[in-house]
Amino acid sequence: MINFSKVKFVKSAPTFTDRPDKSLKEVVFVGKSNVGKSSLINALVKNKKMAFTSSKPGYTKLLNYFEIDEKFYLVDAPGYGYTASGSKHLDNFSKMMETYFDNPSLAGVVFIVDSRHNMSCDDVAFYDFIVEKGIPFILVASKADKLNQSEKAKIKKHIQNEMGIENFILASSTSGIGLEEIKAKISQIL
Repeated sequence: MINFSKVKFVKSAPTFTDRPDKSLKEVVFVGKSNVGKSSLINALVKNKKMAFTSSKPGYTKLLNYFEIDEKFYLVDAPGYGYTASGSKHLDNFSKMMETYFDNPSLAGVVFIVDSRHNMSCDDVAFYDFIVEKGIPFILVASKADKLNQSEKAKIKKHIQNEMGIENFILASSTSGIGLEEIKAKISQIL
């Protein structure tokens, strides 16, 4: 398994063609705005200040590349959905990401949804897209520390029964729930 011990920010890029060292594989973190992508990266690398976080949706605007153990990149992508200003920026996300998923360096996707809510139409559309493309992915239901047992059972039922997705990880960047499992799955994808 990869250690996630030697981590450095490499660059922010407006498109995947501007990415750094093209010989390294990439695992991209994707989800709605403010779902906790940057916080999850920080928790995985054990550095609260590695990826910039904000309580306001739409803070991440570029593809942010973090080199892990000199072996691969974690890529923090902008979120889709609503920004703090109230404008929907799915179009901006689509434009930036439209060619990203044809990237030959892409090893997989960490697809993050908020465990406190059922998957939105945007979430379902993105899920359908990565399944159709055949891209390996890890579905992570974030912010699980904010749920009681009944709420955890409800979201599991929604994801498994209503969405038909068997494998997913309940996780929390705050409490550490699911982090080792995410690291193991990323190692498998690579």
